[in-house]
This record gives sequence, C-alpha cells and structure tokens, in this order.
Amino acid sequence: MKLYVIGIGPGGENEMTLRAARALEKCNCVAGYNLYLDLIENLLDGKERIQTGMMKEVDRCTAARDAALSGKTVAVISSGDSGVYGMAGLMFELCENYTEIEIEVIPGITAACSGGAVLGSPLTCDFAVVSLSDLLTPWEVIEKRVRSAASGDLALVLYNPASKKRIDHLMRVCDMILEYQSPDTVCGIVRNIGREGESFELMTLSKLRDTQVDMLTTVFIGNSRTKIISGRMVTPRGYRGV
Repeated sequence: MKLYVIGIGPGGENEMTLRAARALEKCNCVAGYNLYLDLIENLLDGKERIQTGMMKEVDRCTAARDAALSGKTVAVISSGDSGVYGMAGLMFELCENYTEIEIEVIPGITAACSGGAVLGSPLTCDFAVVSLSDLLTPWEVIEKRVRSAASGDLALVLYNPASKKRIDHLMRVCDMILEYQSPDTVCGIVRNIGREGESFELMTLSKLRDTQVDMLTTVFIGNSRTKIISGRMVTPRGYRGV
C-alpha cells in the first residue's frame, strides 16, 4: 500500500519538481485543498479526487489513508513543501498504527525559497521561518520565536502574515523586531508566488509595519547586513575579497 505526500511548489505544474510530477503519475487518487488541486488540474485527468476546504486537513488526510488501505495508490498534495507547514507530519501521525501503508514524502519548493528567488537573494546566510497563524500555535509562542530570531540577527521569513481575522499581526511583529533592528532594515514582500499576478516590493522595516498583506503574501525581513543591490534584496554571506 503506497501513499505519497507531495509538495507541489508555490504555483501550478510548472513549479513542481520532476520527482513530484512522476510520483503523481503513479497515483490513481489525489487528496488536497481545493485551490491546490485546481493549480495542477491538468495533471489529474482520470484520477479520483479527495478535496476539502480550509480547516478540514484531518478529514482530508484520514480519507486519503482509508483510500490507501483500500488498495489505491494515493497522493496527498501540499502547496510548497509538504514537510513545511504541510501535510507530511499529519499523515505520519494518522498512519502510525497502519504499518502496512508505505509513506513516501516528495519535497517541493517552499515559499521561503521561491519567494526569496523573486526578491533576489535575501536568505544567503542563516535565517528563520515563522508562521503568524495562531490557529495551531499560541501567539505567545510565536512572539517568543520572533524575538529570538530578531535578537540573533537572523533574516526572517513570515508565512501567513494576515487574514480577515488577523489584521494586525504583522504590525505587532514589526514592533517586536524594531526593538532589536534598525527601522531602515531592508525588507521585501512577494504576492502570489509562482501564480498569476506575482509581484514583489522592497521596503524598509518601518514601512513594512504599515503595509497591508494577506494570506497569499510572504514577508522577508533582512538582517543587519541585508542591502539592496541592482534593485534586489541581498543578504551577503561574507565571502572574502568582496
């Protein structure tokens, strides 16, 4: 019994790795969030679909497990990388007592890497990734992680920076970081990574504080060495002779 957990990258089929595309070809059943299935619709002809909306991850993955137990070859897809805020961990949890299911995790290009490429090279040195969604992680824990990154002068990538209910989380995070870093710290945002309407903007930390973002925006906050080179955001690693 085979179950693939596949990261499809930030956008459609052009953003997938060859390994991910080949694994998907082997499957006759694909489970995923509605939007992500739509992004790779051309690759799903003739395959059974298990699709659910947001907040139904456990139901979706349980249905995928049961489909695998029935003898189907199943793929559970996640945007970006399936092991970075994706479904891989949940699938292992749900299949813990079903050792007959072989799980293979297929990595994908996560927003930190794909968005960083759009901006230039903001993550050349050490960095941290933090999600600002407090649905599964208490805000106090998020705040502790942000402060630790800022005090360590790490470049920082923020996933899920805002939603209809979380309109001030990015502002609150910027206020924390401003306790440790200059208001002129180079920052960038990328919207709709790998999808129609992709765009980016460079700005200072002080401007970022008052910038409107949404769930399809990924935020990049540089460290003390990050600068703008030829219109792109770059964090030098510190090679000698440069």
